[in-house]
Amino acid sequence: MTVERKPVAYGDMRTWLKALDDAGEIKHVNGEVDWNIELGTIARLLQGPATGPSVMFNNIKDYNKPDSRCKKVFTGGLSSYRRIAMMMGLPPDTHPRELVKLGRTILTGAIPPRVVKTGPCKENIITGDAIDLFEFPAPYWNRLDGGRYLMTYGGCVTKDPENGIMNVGVYRGMIHDKTRIPILMWRAQHIGHHVTAWQNGGASEVPIAVAIGVEPALEFCAGAPVPKGICEYDVAGAIRGAPIDVVKCETVDLYVPATSEIVIEGFLQIDPAKYLPEGPFAEFTGYLAGDPAPKPAIRVTAITHRNDPILRGTIEGALPGSYSENTVTSSIMRASTAWNVLDRSGVPGITDVWCNPVQAGINLLIQMKQSYRNQAKQAANAIWGSSAAHVRYKHITVVDDDIDIHDYAAVDWAIAYRVNAGEDDIIIMPSTFGLGLDPSTRKRDRNPTLFGTGKWNRVLIDATMNLDYDPDPDFGGARFPPKAWPDQPDIDAVKARWEELGLDKK
Repeated sequence: MTVERKPVAYGDMRTWLKALDDAGEIKHVNGEVDWNIELGTIARLLQGPATGPSVMFNNIKDYNKPDSRCKKVFTGGLSSYRRIAMMMGLPPDTHPRELVKLGRTILTGAIPPRVVKTGPCKENIITGDAIDLFEFPAPYWNRLDGGRYLMTYGGCVTKDPENGIMNVGVYRGMIHDKTRIPILMWRAQHIGHHVTAWQNGGASEVPIAVAIGVEPALEFCAGAPVPKGICEYDVAGAIRGAPIDVVKCETVDLYVPATSEIVIEGFLQIDPAKYLPEGPFAEFTGYLAGDPAPKPAIRVTAITHRNDPILRGTIEGALPGSYSENTVTSSIMRASTAWNVLDRSGVPGITDVWCNPVQAGINLLIQMKQSYRNQAKQAANAIWGSSAAHVRYKHITVVDDDIDIHDYAAVDWAIAYRVNAGEDDIIIMPSTFGLGLDPSTRKRDRNPTLFGTGKWNRVLIDATMNLDYDPDPDFGGARFPPKAWPDQPDIDAVKARWEELGLDKK
């Protein structure tokens, strides 16, 4: 069944916040909360397994004075499937399976942005000696972090110097001093492609702008694997059904959403001599990651913001029972992207694809209707050979179409009784590129300066019925015995007597 989608152009984060408030999806914390550790701890405890509310912190220690530049922090806007469905223009109770199906096409739409002369993000313009990043209540999210992270859910805008196409991505950034923010980036990411292109042209710095507090369609896209050469502004426009209004920055030749709460402009220092220490940070893996090391830093040249701006941030790191919004959104878009890769590669019979949010797409589940042997291996090779696999899909499990991949008990059962390592059902692909934040990788092998990426040995678990087995005449020519489940006529006969027997209705 296809769920009807009605795109919603929220316009800005504040209209989105009102919609969430009206739906009872925001928890307002009005008591004074310390930006130092306490705020992050509360945010993490409230997350739940994609069931917690979004949170507005209205009273932050040291930032609750009448003349404070920024007094509020909002987090968790996309940390539940209900709110993601609302963002997509779907009923809140839409099943994640339907969100994945929609995700397959949502990244292919394109409504280009509309350039406007000005917007609310220009209500306040700060330049020169007046720039002070500490005027914003960047939380010290986790006790083991390397510092205060201002950039956790901001859209970093850069552009290709050759064709001018902009990219909007989410990268973490830590305050070093009043005017500099070292960030974590990888050469294989789109921002890394831009950096390489600028570097090849002889540049020592790259224009960059960070838009913080934008409407949810762009937040969703900025953290999703949008194909190279496609601007997230175009995709977000398609999601919301209308173009995003963008305005030119004050000090760099880039465009940002006109209704952004806060915009940080500057130049990313790509000369290693100007790198600054960054990290570590409690990352999406649920572990402290990204060792403290010199990283490229933004030299801030201007800050613009709305009146009474709201700082948008997120607590990273998914753990059992507490899923971050990055991992919840990733569970949809990484599954959708993998399904599209399989289609483009010509792998037939794919009936469902899923990534459990607790691991954000590191493990991929594929459901297929087999038509020839070793089809699961073809699927794994297609995924691993794609650029989408750079930081995802380390372990792939493939099951038959009678296994519900949204039910881990079903997947576990398939692994238990349809996998035989001696029959090549376990395949290891050694020494591939991989996630540089994965703690299971040796520390040396996740050095971005040395290698530009991490290093993974990937695994396929083929939990499909093995078509190398001979058909068994005792099982009507099937390769596996029949499952121990009653035949439908027997079920119907018993259900007809259910109430007569004093059993609960089902």
